[in-house]
Amino acid sequence: MIIAIVTISLMAALFGLILGYAAIRFRVEGNPIVDQIDALLPQTQCGQCTFPGCRPYAEAIANGEAAINQCPPGGQATIVALAGLLDTEVLELNAEHGEHLDVPLVAIIDEQTCIGCTLCIQACPVDAILGSAKHMHTVIADECTGCKLCLPPCPVDCIDMVPIPQTIDDWKWAPPRTLEPQAAEIHTDA
Repeated sequence: MIIAIVTISLMAALFGLILGYAAIRFRVEGNPIVDQIDALLPQTQCGQCTFPGCRPYAEAIANGEAAINQCPPGGQATIVALAGLLDTEVLELNAEHGEHLDVPLVAIIDEQTCIGCTLCIQACPVDAILGSAKHMHTVIADECTGCKLCLPPCPVDCIDMVPIPQTIDDWKWAPPRTLEPQAAEIHTDA
């Protein structure tokens, strides 16, 4: 009887050590679904979804605090991808948060008009604007996400949003149109 108790106690201790090691070794930091949601978002960090960036929005979606249709830069394609990942209903883009543009935009600063106030630099969520106080500013076009957050704070209205010119490197085929059933007569030669 004592041998059975000792054997079971040793087995329990051994399994406890194995489980303890596994809990430490295979620990998952954070919520992996948040990482998957964040990877689907466009990373514009624009705040149009009412969250300060894409990661907080992804966390809110994962926690059930936000709907999947609040991201205008991502558009309907992002909503469909999120619905597929989360196995939920596909929703239409919520118009309260803005509209989706098919053509990506980039900010351009009129250097002759810029007074160097730095308000646009402070407003840019991705640090795409360079300049210093009382000097001309410029936009790093490759970093600009086209979020338009630099427009409202500019006191001299020297920032314009222009479409990104399409080159052979970023050109894509238009998606195919859906085929609608057409009433066609079949003629047979007899």
